[in-house]
Amino acid sequence: MPALSALPALSELPELFRAPSPPLPEPADALAAGLPAALTPAAAALSSAALLSACGGGGGGSSDTTPASPPPAPTPPPTPTAAPTDAQAARFLAQAGFAALPADIASVKANGYAAWLDAQLAMPVTDGHYDWMVAKGYAVEANRNSFAGLDNTLWRKLMTAPDTLRQRVVLALSEIFVISMNGLPVQWPGFVGAAYLDMLEQNAFGTYRALLEGVTLSTGMGVYLNMRGNQKEDTKTGRVPDENYAREVMQLMSIGLVQLNADGSAKVGSDGKPLETYTQTQITDLARVFTGWDYGAATSTTDPAYVRKPMANIAARFSTGAKRVLDVDIPASADGPAAMKTALDTLASHANVGPFLGRQLIQRLVTSNPSAAYVARVSAVWANNGAGVRGDLKAVIRAVLLDTEARSAATTPSSGKLREPVQRLLQWGRSFGVTSATEAWNIGDTSNPATRLGQSPLRSGSVFNFFRPGYVPPGSALGSSGITAPEFQLCNESTVAGYLNFLQTAIASGIGEVKADYTAELALATDAPALVASLALRLGGGGVSAITENTVATAIATMSASTDAGKLNRVQAAILMLMACPEYLIQK
Repeated sequence: MPALSALPALSELPELFRAPSPPLPEPADALAAGLPAALTPAAAALSSAALLSACGGGGGGSSDTTPASPPPAPTPPPTPTAAPTDAQAARFLAQAGFAALPADIASVKANGYAAWLDAQLAMPVTDGHYDWMVAKGYAVEANRNSFAGLDNTLWRKLMTAPDTLRQRVVLALSEIFVISMNGLPVQWPGFVGAAYLDMLEQNAFGTYRALLEGVTLSTGMGVYLNMRGNQKEDTKTGRVPDENYAREVMQLMSIGLVQLNADGSAKVGSDGKPLETYTQTQITDLARVFTGWDYGAATSTTDPAYVRKPMANIAARFSTGAKRVLDVDIPASADGPAAMKTALDTLASHANVGPFLGRQLIQRLVTSNPSAAYVARVSAVWANNGAGVRGDLKAVIRAVLLDTEARSAATTPSSGKLREPVQRLLQWGRSFGVTSATEAWNIGDTSNPATRLGQSPLRSGSVFNFFRPGYVPPGSALGSSGITAPEFQLCNESTVAGYLNFLQTAIASGIGEVKADYTAELALATDAPALVASLALRLGGGGVSAITENTVATAIATMSASTDAGKLNRVQAAILMLMACPEYLIQK
């Protein structure tokens, strides 16, 4: 097929692609609002204009306000007790990982959701990013000031690591506890990023308190948010402690801006306005706690090993005197590590953390606009895993993925989430067994919105991630309904066309030396309906309608399957059309 532009030329496609077709149903789904009632099969599958309509229009503007007191959601239906169907298993696997492989579908059907989760949660961490980069020869002087090797190992593990649940959670955590390659002015920055991801992997299934400490004392976060080298106040020079990390650890990584009820709704004062969680004075106080920290080992121009060690406190640089973190006093006698412990203990025990971060984990895995009841149930598990442990991330992840709303059919207009561009690429890679012949995994930076995905792991533009958790797309059906849809902050004319162009090339030719294996699909190529049904199940998890499946099957059936090349064309066209349709893009 020809490369797509903003509005693709269709002259080289089969005649049936351009012929009138039965109208597609107008979607009742608010997340796919704006899709025209009737599109030609080719336009429905390939037109970036149609895809953009699924994004709710252009991506300009910004909104990040959530209703202060959302109305309570109706009580969800009970969790189904029957064995999962193929579609239910595939839908679960898309939430808990990146793809629904036949073996995993069979496992979920035979043993249930909980057993699959237990097996994944018990898996050991595989070879780390840092060690892989060393083994592949990236720890050489030429790379001392570069990110060489970091993209490679990121894609390697995201595409192929067997602990798919951990990889999905680490990707989510990297979008909450953000560091970015766009802000690491330090020696061996590639290894700084690798060590940070290794730390997230080690803590992804532990406690939130341990994760918060790992993030706080990591070289990556120390450099990114200026806590490394942060010094006590000096009245002679006018120097004051840097407040960057103190502010962001509260705003983004623990308690948020406003006080919350357990269901995520805002607590309001007598004036009807949300109550703030902290003041500027409290930021200043906390910044004094975060002084005196620096690299835990000497830096070296020849060895990046220092990036793996937690930062250490230098007493002479630590702010003296009594301190406070929120409403908790820290005595003047407390040294840097003791003051840090009190600060992190206080933040981790705050009542806001469960609803604030629990809601974000629901958003990253299951649905953009979770009900208050869903958030409350996850918050309850965050507060107590059943054994008196607070912030048990294993228990929280299980609660998110096994909740009645996660496992019941998505029936409300605001159900589900727009799949992140990176997640779509990872699903393609895992679904079709991509390999890298030289193990270089040279996919590279996919940030360019016009030619690639408009998103790339560990490359957000700021500490606020690629999108905000409270983002409501302006000028759209979502916006008029007050529905939060964070991923739509990445959706605009450029990212739509770029995604289609990049995906088409990847499906047909691979990305660099990273190639897919379509052997299983080729075996179905002569039976167009069977091929499309199999792909729609694995990619869409039951979300692709019978009408859309029939439209795609009818279109690819016009392509000759009498040769191996013809069969491959059918397979590749079917994958592209399904991964371009709005019913796939909205993960239900």
